[in-house]
Amino acid sequence: MPGPSFRRGTPNIVKAKDSKGTFKKLFKNYLSKYKVPLIIVFIFAIGSTIFTIVGPKVLGDATTEIFNGIVSKISGGSGIDFTKIGQILLILLGLYIVSAIFSFVQGFMMTNVSQKLTYGIRDDVNKKINKLPMKYFDKRTHGEVLSIITNDIDTLSMNLNQSVTQIITAICTVVGIFIMMLSISWQMTLISIIILPITFILIRVMVGVSQKYFRKQQDYLGHVNGQIEEIYGGLNIVKAFNREEKALQEFEKANNELYTSAWKSQFLSGLIHPLMRFIGNLGYVAVAIVGGYFAIQGTITVGNIQSFIQYNRQFVQPIEQVAQISGMLQAMLAAAERVFAFLEEEEEVSTAKGQIDINKLKGNVVFKDVKFGYDESRTIINNFNAKVKEGQKIAIVGPTGAGKTTMVKLLMRFYDVNSGEILVDGHNVKDFERGNLRKIFGMVLQDTWLFAGTVKENIKYGNENASDNDVIKAAKAAHVHHFIKTLPHGYESILNEETSNVSAGQKQLLTIARVVLANPKILILDEATSSIDTKTEIQIQKAMDELMKGRTSFIIAHRLSTIKNADLILVMNNGDIVEQGTHEGLLKKNGFYADLYNSQFEEVED
Repeated sequence: MPGPSFRRGTPNIVKAKDSKGTFKKLFKNYLSKYKVPLIIVFIFAIGSTIFTIVGPKVLGDATTEIFNGIVSKISGGSGIDFTKIGQILLILLGLYIVSAIFSFVQGFMMTNVSQKLTYGIRDDVNKKINKLPMKYFDKRTHGEVLSIITNDIDTLSMNLNQSVTQIITAICTVVGIFIMMLSISWQMTLISIIILPITFILIRVMVGVSQKYFRKQQDYLGHVNGQIEEIYGGLNIVKAFNREEKALQEFEKANNELYTSAWKSQFLSGLIHPLMRFIGNLGYVAVAIVGGYFAIQGTITVGNIQSFIQYNRQFVQPIEQVAQISGMLQAMLAAAERVFAFLEEEEEVSTAKGQIDINKLKGNVVFKDVKFGYDESRTIINNFNAKVKEGQKIAIVGPTGAGKTTMVKLLMRFYDVNSGEILVDGHNVKDFERGNLRKIFGMVLQDTWLFAGTVKENIKYGNENASDNDVIKAAKAAHVHHFIKTLPHGYESILNEETSNVSAGQKQLLTIARVVLANPKILILDEATSSIDTKTEIQIQKAMDELMKGRTSFIIAHRLSTIKNADLILVMNNGDIVEQGTHEGLLKKNGFYADLYNSQFEEVED
């Protein structure tokens, strides 16, 4: 978020909770690697500023020379010495060229430092994401995490690049101009300094009044953006219920509030600069009068008056700049604090014991006295026990919140059990490297995920080394080959970022093809056919039956009609297995499973 500006309104600045500690971390972990480039930046920024500051004094000498030459000519003397003026102007040109070169070098070096620093932070953040436990993401929205990765790092990079050089330049400019002004006239310098407190008081008052409107402006900007996003996202629902007029009224109300607060904040902020210019002009008048008096007295030259007025005009600018930079620094440190908090989050604990050869695994799974809760104080899986033999098709059923999906997450070590064990072919899942463990699983979830790219690339996500023929075979097995061939470019057709150019059922088929291509030892199907029509579902069930032969398969299902041929059905309720057996056997028991099964048919009949 940018700092406050004296020429246009900006939102209120978010400050870091521990600015000093955050800066120490930034310097120790990142900036210290670039000490030499930063020293070069510092030296060249000072050099550029010094050469620029000296310019008006040299130009004043040229003015004095011209003035004296004119007076000499009027008095019958030799007139203007153009050779000397030319020499002065050449010196001035040289100063400005050297200043520009210094400025270019320090700008180049600082940009290089800031971009390398940003690269390093992004790399660290990217590595960190893969090490964080799932519980971290459960407690935060996707937007919060993305904001750290994008907005905060961009803010840190941009403000670091601008603020470091501007701070050096501003401080050197203020000190240098003050020295140059004193060298010309301490009395005129005193007049210039007296104006500064008035300027600071004015800025403080105006900024204080305008900030409350800036905050209100940001609040209503969020309301307006939220309403637009909500209405646009659900436009068909708004139209279906004839709520266009109501939506428009709500938008106009928020938009009017935004207009009022924005107008006041921008107006008050816009007043600062002309008022400062007015006060500044009063100072210029006072300097001109006093300077003219000193010139008449012969204690100061005309060129020095010109130089002093130039310095006087430049004197307030770096002070304003420092105020702006302080806002940038606050924003930078606040962003850095959030990034460091992310990087310091507790990582997943590695409990791997050597390398387990996953190629020798067959798919036997045992759940032994498993207990788990997303919050350890609230257990949702209680003493879960089950034995699954290789090649079996296991269905996990139960009401919403029974813990079905949680068991799958524990199996793949998205979370670790609080107590008990989960064994794959006798190996505790905690003994695997997480990456190796997940290679033996293939998942088809209720919520499909495809990325912006070609159809072939999306299917090959399950196996990047697969040939084109393998991709086609997988698509045929998932009954999606025919659909792909109808696309304009077949397997090379591009899926857009939201995958809105394919239906929900087609997306599900593509994710199934991806798993087919991955050829896993254990399959996990979490409502894999939930988005598919009845006719396609029959085809998919046949393909799935073929796919699941010889593989251990876990099927989470709400529609119990889809798991009649499961080798074993685990019936869960409140985190426990309350029944287990085959479909026919469980119906004969006339227990919890039978009630679930019969209730679904009653709903259909209703």
